[in-house]
Amino acid sequence: MGRRRKYPLISLVLLTFILGLTLLSLWILFPKDYFRLPEATKLRDKEWDYMLHSLSYLSIEDVQQNYEKEKLLKDGHNENQRPEEDFIHCQMETCFNFNRCRDNFKVYVYSVESAVPTSPTYEKILNVITSSPYYTKDPGQACLFVLSIDTLDRDELSRDFVRNVPSRLQKAPFWNNGENHIIFNLYAGTWPLYNETELGFKVGKAILAKASMSVEHFRPNFDISLPLFHGTHVEKGEDLGLGVSNEFPSYKQHLISFKGKRYVYGIGSETRNSVYHLHNKKDVIMVTTCKHGKNWKEMKDDRCDTDNAEYEKYDYETLLLNSTFCLVPRGRRVGSFRFLEALKAGCIPVLVANGWILPFSEVIDWKAATIMGDERTLLQTLDVVRSISNLEIFTLRQQTQVIWNQYLASMEKIIYTTFEIIRDRVERHTWRDKNLWNSVPGALSFDLDYADDIKRFPFHHDGDVGLLPNFTAVIYVESGINGLKSSTLGSYSNSLLFRQVRNAAKSQYISKILIIWDSLRPIPKVWPDVKVPLTIKRSSSKSVSQRFVTSDEIETDAVLSLDEKELLSTDEMDFAYSVWRSFPDRIVGYSTRSHYWDEKKVTFNEGQQLMDPPTFS
Repeated sequence: MGRRRKYPLISLVLLTFILGLTLLSLWILFPKDYFRLPEATKLRDKEWDYMLHSLSYLSIEDVQQNYEKEKLLKDGHNENQRPEEDFIHCQMETCFNFNRCRDNFKVYVYSVESAVPTSPTYEKILNVITSSPYYTKDPGQACLFVLSIDTLDRDELSRDFVRNVPSRLQKAPFWNNGENHIIFNLYAGTWPLYNETELGFKVGKAILAKASMSVEHFRPNFDISLPLFHGTHVEKGEDLGLGVSNEFPSYKQHLISFKGKRYVYGIGSETRNSVYHLHNKKDVIMVTTCKHGKNWKEMKDDRCDTDNAEYEKYDYETLLLNSTFCLVPRGRRVGSFRFLEALKAGCIPVLVANGWILPFSEVIDWKAATIMGDERTLLQTLDVVRSISNLEIFTLRQQTQVIWNQYLASMEKIIYTTFEIIRDRVERHTWRDKNLWNSVPGALSFDLDYADDIKRFPFHHDGDVGLLPNFTAVIYVESGINGLKSSTLGSYSNSLLFRQVRNAAKSQYISKILIIWDSLRPIPKVWPDVKVPLTIKRSSSKSVSQRFVTSDEIETDAVLSLDEKELLSTDEMDFAYSVWRSFPDRIVGYSTRSHYWDEKKVTFNEGQQLMDPPTFS
């Protein structure tokens, strides 16, 4: 029995010896720090309780992250001062303060610093914003903030590059890591890589409205892809598209064309170096030139001279207008000026720029106006465009004009579209779907500032309660008085104008008669003798709308708008006024102006019996 008891003891000793050798081997083979917890995880005794309590719910990485977060807060660090990497996945829900936009959608622009240079293009953008209905001078009312610092061109080699932007941002009083700010940018990065993330400053929580955005760096539901536009782009108003929407058959002189720079080397050179394979000098025109840049002669290849000679044979504008499709390959950056130029001309863009987030693609259906190509299958492009039917071409071309005219025809439209996209994200109860954005008249034509409070209706009245009594008759004179040959009363006492004045003066509700004189003829010296005030004012501009311009002479709520060529009786005026008092928030009037077709003049003429309708408003 005694010997048998020794075996378990010997076994235990052997196991202990083997375990010791194993631990010694591991200690020798691996660094000593391998067995240590990181310094940040050496928690104090009371913090171990927190970790042990959380182990059933959190991983060790979560515990470590929570501990470091608490430590930063205890050390006085703001939670908003996070690393830039934390903002690469920003969304409206995580990086935007909706509370600022609760009452209205207004945009504040920082004061321009005279010492900081601003490009003419950015000046136009700021001018569009400050003269828009979005603008507010009160930062407390602002939903969005726009920097006065020019961030359009962040190419260090550009003359418009603004330096020291990070330090300037720190001085911006409302910056707060970019929260609720929008940054406009057209160019990022510089030669030779043209890295689109190289802005020279940290965007943080700011919305980046940028041209040439790629899928890799685009933050969905946060950033906005802009079209790349020239500094000469129309600032305000409309520069309507040149495409004829009802043109059928749809094909033009050239099936597809491209005329542009060719990069002999570097980023963006692959596609443009290959387009010459498609050129047949007939219905397919693909011409490039190496003749750009200071050192083009030193860098040119064997094909440059031939390409340059062929390039000079074609006019760029003529190609755009006479091509059914226009190839839009990427340049040094994924975006291209050619995209907007093709849309304006009614030339259907064939996009060959892989990974490009198309402008305003959040709301615009570009498949209805463009052909999506692929850089890897460039040589198959002709097969694709030749397979498209005339009806499809007709539909695509029509949509190019719809999109251009509604959202791209001016800087004003581009900025307004940017703001309205953000507004749809913020005011989700008034969100507009893609059908509205991609059809006529378009989303910008709808005013979302509808009133949900009766006090916001300036013309609302509960019946006739609170209305000022009587009306002012405003008579618009454009052509003067027919038959005016002398200044005596008898020479024109029977003219329509003077008869109108007499009839208006007899009304029991008349308060004043106001004549808006917009005629080149002299104003008569003698007027009918009436018992109410009669005032004659010269028009400040040659526009029929002058009759609707608010004047200090008008002291009544009701205004009867008349034309010098039409005639209403006193009873008709009194009846119209009594009807208006029942509907004071509406326009009340009589018959409209009539028109008829004149075969000799081949145009429409105005009828003489009915003129601009007399209306109460």
